[in-house]
Amino acid sequence: MPMTPLTGDIGTSDLAVLERWADPNALLRAGKARLTAVIAEASHGQQGTGRAEEWLRAARAAVDLYGGDSAVAFADLAAEVATEVRLLRATQAELDSHAAVREDAYRRVDPEELARSLPGVAEVIGPVLVAAMARPGRFARGEQFKSFTGLVARASETGESDRKGQPMSKAGPSLLRTTLQRAADHARAQDPQLARIYFLQMVERGANHTKALCVVAAHLAERAWAVMARGTPYVVRDTDGRPVAKAEAGAIIAEHWTVPEEVRRRRRHKKVGKVPHQVLVGHVSRARSAVPRRPSPPASSVPEAVASTTQEGGA
Repeated sequence: MPMTPLTGDIGTSDLAVLERWADPNALLRAGKARLTAVIAEASHGQQGTGRAEEWLRAARAAVDLYGGDSAVAFADLAAEVATEVRLLRATQAELDSHAAVREDAYRRVDPEELARSLPGVAEVIGPVLVAAMARPGRFARGEQFKSFTGLVARASETGESDRKGQPMSKAGPSLLRTTLQRAADHARAQDPQLARIYFLQMVERGANHTKALCVVAAHLAERAWAVMARGTPYVVRDTDGRPVAKAEAGAIIAEHWTVPEEVRRRRRHKKVGKVPHQVLVGHVSRARSAVPRRPSPPASSVPEAVASTTQEGGA
């Protein structure tokens, strides 16, 4: 349809419409009242007349544009769309059955849902976190679990040098690492302490969004271990350690720890500045290169020097 209302994700009400009336002619014949009733039932009352009017406008535009052109087989296309919708529903039913089994297993190992008390950790991320950590006692400290996730910098020590600013080790399960990064993106908008970490990385340390999220994810991993090891739910606190409610936490983040858009634009630029240790190394190398060296003898004098040495040796 030339004016399709299908922008963004397709909802359950959209699937209900497409399954019945993917042909715009059939959609117009169904009428506004019937279309509204189907949409309201599929969306559990979240959508209704407004969405129905969007569908009807798109259907009229499609009919006006193509008319009775035999090259546009509305009925055949509608049959294909209906098949695709049925396949989507079958796939979703299979996924739902697996999700139910996963949820049952998760509740057995984390009956109090401690993992889900962490900021940014929701229905899907909680089981992933618990499955990867298993018994928290197998890690002596939170730092060890953080290293297990692979979200820490790779160590590079040779002799007396200890290079900082190395890339992530990525030593742990990739699913756990990706999950924690996704959780960190939500957690920084819910927890003032994590929001502060993200803010400092972006504003003061020159990190881009992805790098700052990795730092937040590493801190979140350490806190996840503490929650599971202690057996107590996570408590959101402000930067002074005072427990705060969700609304107050959001207000603190908005007032103090929101990264300015100008900073975000600069961080999106491809040219990324060097980290402090690299700048220092660069200064030292340039200083060494600036030390004057003893000039080499002219090329013409080299054979003469070799000849005189030979003569003295022969004498």
